[in-house]
Amino acid sequence: VRGPLVMTVLFCLQVLFFGFGWLFFMRQLFKDYEVRQYVVQVVFSVTFAFSCTMFELIIFEILGALSSTSRYFHWKLNLYVILLVLIFVVPFYIGYFVVSNIRLLQRQRLLFACVVWFTFMYFFWKLGDPFPILSPKHGILSIEQLISRVGVIGVTLMALLSGFGAVNCPYTYMSYFLRNVTDSDILALERRLLQTMDMIVSKKKRIAMTRRQMYQRGEDQNKQAGIWGMIKSVTSSTSGSESILCFDIPS
Repeated sequence: VRGPLVMTVLFCLQVLFFGFGWLFFMRQLFKDYEVRQYVVQVVFSVTFAFSCTMFELIIFEILGALSSTSRYFHWKLNLYVILLVLIFVVPFYIGYFVVSNIRLLQRQRLLFACVVWFTFMYFFWKLGDPFPILSPKHGILSIEQLISRVGVIGVTLMALLSGFGAVNCPYTYMSYFLRNVTDSDILALERRLLQTMDMIVSKKKRIAMTRRQMYQRGEDQNKQAGIWGMIKSVTSSTSGSESILCFDIPS
């Protein structure tokens, strides 16, 4: 009784995931898309459902919810279905869709779609030659051979997408953190600049007038004689230098 119950629960969860993937595809991904391709929706929903099921099996493995034999069986079943979709169904349908858009190949589009798929399989299989993933223990179409190649392609694509996202995301969303400069802000800064320039000019004039007065006082003091004239010149020069220092300090 426990085996059929587990199968029923997992099947119901897969149907729930399939429905959620279907709604997400319709409401979010292609809500404004006029051309409806139901095969694309079905493939996306199936992939989404089995991916969620694999994540669910990982959680069951951590919690120990099911028996080990049952988890192993469903894990291999999900892997085979996802590999079938990723390696056979999706590339063949992409090739079929590309060939269907070419007018010269529409009469024999099924044949050319098979040619495109075999070409993909050739390069897909040759991709694993430089890597130490071949083993005489596993067959040609074993799950180890397929997962190793999918892992190499997946890690490479994820690295490329991560690098592109790391550069494109700040470039795209940096404008949200920048302050918008309006015409009123520019006018206010120009007014403040003019006021600062006027203040600098007025202070330079006052400094020049003060130096002129000091120069005139110095000439008058040179005409005076005796100890009293020397003391007076020293005190006047000290007060004049202090005034110049005060004027040189910008506000």
